[in-house]
Formats: sequence, structure tokens, C-alpha cells
Amino acid sequence: VQLVESGGGSVQPGGSLRLSCAASGIALSSFPMYWVRQAPGKRLEWVSTFVGENGNTGYSDLVNGRFTISFDNAKNTLYLQMDSLESEDTAMYHCSVGRTWRAPRYQGQGTQVTVSS
Repeated sequence: VQLVESGGGSVQPGGSLRLSCAASGIALSSFPMYWVRQAPGKRLEWVSTFVGENGNTGYSDLVNGRFTISFDNAKNTLYLQMDSLESEDTAMYHCSVGRTWRAPRYQGQGTQVTVSS
């Protein structure tokens, strides 16, 4: 099983990025899917959840209204559209799957997002 994140980078405040999480060896739709992030010196933080092929979604209050999670079943890929980025969004972003985000069954290595002027 592999989860491979991509799409991170450096942007200015107010900018946008779209993260992708491509999976192999596992059908992502079989599990709740998460985006989580970890900033330097801080704990792992839940960002968003996508459940099922049709997608019940949830968002942290910190990103609600700015980030959008989606899933392409044909590509077996999870996405996170991030708009109106703020410096506080700077972190390593990981996708994961499992019953809970705190103890995922699988998690990718992450993609770095840096928001700075």
C-alpha cells in the first residue's frame, strides 16, 4: 500500500494550492479519508475528512470555508483544494485512511506547504 501526496509548495498569503494523494494497493473509498497537517514544533492536526464515494465531508474550524476536500474514485485519488492560504497554514500535509485520523491505518509521507510573503 502506498499513499503519495503531491502539490505542495511555497505561496504568498492569499494564494491557492491543490494537494493530491494518489493511492495504490488500496481502494481509498473503503475507508474514511483524511487530510492532516503538522507544523514544526506542533502536534499533528486534523484538517478534513471525506467518507464514502459520494462524500460526507468535515473540516476543521481553522480551514472551513477556505479548503475543499474531494475524491476521484476512478483515479483513486484524494484532493485538497486550499484557497485564501494564511501563514498559519504552513505545515507538512499528509493524507491518511482508517477508522480515525489519530490512529490511521495508512498515512503518506506528506507534502510541504509554506505560506510566506
